[in-house]
Amino acid sequence: MQSPRCGARAACSVFVLGFVSLAPAAFGQAQPMPSTPELPGYKLLRQDEDWSKFVAKEGGDTFDPVKHMKLGDSSWLSLGARIEAREEVWDGFGFGGTAPNGASRPDSDNFAVSRMLAHADLTVGEHLRAYLEFMTAQCTERDLQGGERTADIDTFEAQQAWFDLKTKLGDDALRLRTGRQSFGFGNQRLLSSLPWANTLNRWDGFTALWNHGGWAINGLLTWYVPVNKTETNTPDDERALYGLYATRAPQPGGTGLDLYVIGNTRPDVAINGTAIGDERRHTLGGRTWGTFGGRGDWEVEGAWQLGEIGDADVSAWFLSGLAGWKVTADPLSPRFYCGIDLASGDRNPGGDVETFHQLYPLGHLYLGYADTVSRQNIAAAHIGASVKPGPSTTVSLTLHTLNLMSDQDAIYQVNGTVARNAPAGGFDSTHIGEELDLLVQHRLYRHLDLYGGYSHVFTGDAVAETGQSDDIDFLYVGMIFTF
Repeated sequence: MQSPRCGARAACSVFVLGFVSLAPAAFGQAQPMPSTPELPGYKLLRQDEDWSKFVAKEGGDTFDPVKHMKLGDSSWLSLGARIEAREEVWDGFGFGGTAPNGASRPDSDNFAVSRMLAHADLTVGEHLRAYLEFMTAQCTERDLQGGERTADIDTFEAQQAWFDLKTKLGDDALRLRTGRQSFGFGNQRLLSSLPWANTLNRWDGFTALWNHGGWAINGLLTWYVPVNKTETNTPDDERALYGLYATRAPQPGGTGLDLYVIGNTRPDVAINGTAIGDERRHTLGGRTWGTFGGRGDWEVEGAWQLGEIGDADVSAWFLSGLAGWKVTADPLSPRFYCGIDLASGDRNPGGDVETFHQLYPLGHLYLGYADTVSRQNIAAAHIGASVKPGPSTTVSLTLHTLNLMSDQDAIYQVNGTVARNAPAGGFDSTHIGEELDLLVQHRLYRHLDLYGGYSHVFTGDAVAETGQSDDIDFLYVGMIFTF
């Protein structure tokens, strides 16, 4: 029998699913999303949308009047919300194994997650901006390993609450921001708000943005705010995130460039049984991307880490690359793509640390939608293809192969914790397995997106060496309503 708390969560999720399903009937007929400067597209980080030039037209969309409400000659308010719901069905979760503490949990389950974010964005004159965003995230009863996790549940909470001060410095622009904020940089391999999780990453502190000569240079001095499922979330002053992230957007036919140095701290870290103590790391890296041949695209990113954990030094790295090619310009728009993801692992237990730390990543997009592994001690590659059966629908199929970089280090879960420790003497095989991902995405109309998919993980010998090694099946369907 479900507890009253779980019953309330179930009711919340059913309500959200029903509301979103009825949204087209309630708010108008299906319509394509216009692509004009006056009507910006919706983004996960809603503060990145620019509604400053938008003017609602008589007889337009139901929600248009709240996107730019004039409060004076140079002051205005914008309101918005994002409602999401997803049903997940699992079999063989965690390769069918028990939790790391030995507790037994079912490896098959189905449950629903839902969240709602609502924001108010106020601009006062040319120099001041204030942003407030609240979130609630709920989950029906989840019996898989980990139970109802902090990634699934967060009661009514301020997701973001910050003030901006903006000014011009000749041809340059400077923005200073203080308060609670969410962000993502580059293609989010290292720093992401983590949109797939039901709760989102957020930090308290200070950021700055300097636009200079084609460069956007971000400065960070922040502290991570972990989720407390039932109480107010407060920053962890032992988990700092600081540094610089600079981006130069590509000119037509040219290449883009990111350069960054990111520092982070964590308390009481133990890696591969060799390093125990407080961690301070610095990640120095870069990303570049562009196009080729008229129909091709490419991207390369890599970084090196140095620092210390207790008395041990850190020396670690990662490298990632992607390439894609659109075959023709016919209505199906077929595109083929491939990529690699490499990250160092510890080669010799004892002494210095060579395991890469993935920071706060969006691994879901790069290492398989079943989220079995992280960007730590990994050697992965993938190939895939996507087609567009209609102007608002995309279907993609991707095959990943997952291996260990070092047979002396662990298999790491998507959150960076250990899934399976290396046996004494190391793994005999570095093969974790293969994953096949099918994803279907459809924009039903301007405010409503639907998606669904199926993933199967074919378990490899490295998993079998360390315990239960069931294949994994993951089925999901979700909806996102935005205004």
